[in-house]
Amino acid sequence: MLTLDSLAARLAALPPSCGPTRLIAVDGFAGSGKTTFAARLSAALSPRPGDAPVVHLDDLATHEQFFDWTDRLRDEVLEPLAAGRPVRHRVYDWTLRRFAATRELAAAPPFLLLEGVGGGRRAVRPYLVAVVWMELDAATARARGEDRDGPDQADFWSHWFVEQSTHFRHDPTRPFANFLVDGATGDPIGDAP
Repeated sequence: MLTLDSLAARLAALPPSCGPTRLIAVDGFAGSGKTTFAARLSAALSPRPGDAPVVHLDDLATHEQFFDWTDRLRDEVLEPLAAGRPVRHRVYDWTLRRFAATRELAAAPPFLLLEGVGGGRRAVRPYLVAVVWMELDAATARARGEDRDGPDQADFWSHWFVEQSTHFRHDPTRPFANFLVDGATGDPIGDAP
């Protein structure tokens, strides 16, 4: 049975995939528990703070570009990471509806987690050492996300759900996952079939 610690050990045994860093995607439907699990996995991977930072893809997406963030990810995160340079990426403010901050990460962390819908997409997979998929159906994940965000975000969720469905129809992640995690419990399930 795969546990969080055994998953971390297996990931640590893999060779670097993006310069000196093991780049891991935590992907799944919105509301499937990606953010919570990525934080737990980061802690399991990093005996020292900063060894396994998490880049949230919500920081790179915008209201106008839910999934058209690949160039930003490449330019601001992947290329510096591959070159062993510090990462400096802009952070989108969903309330102000603009990029309003910048986040800096030290050069060459042993691990970096990309957390968010589409993290295991086709354009990113060549840089990844592994894809972790949060196993939770889209409808249940949506209900959890809507409960979390409240009724004020109902219109946003309706639009998001259409965009997410379109994204995964054209660029699915689940068939390329290496490991599965139960989105309801946050517990690793095992290797993806």
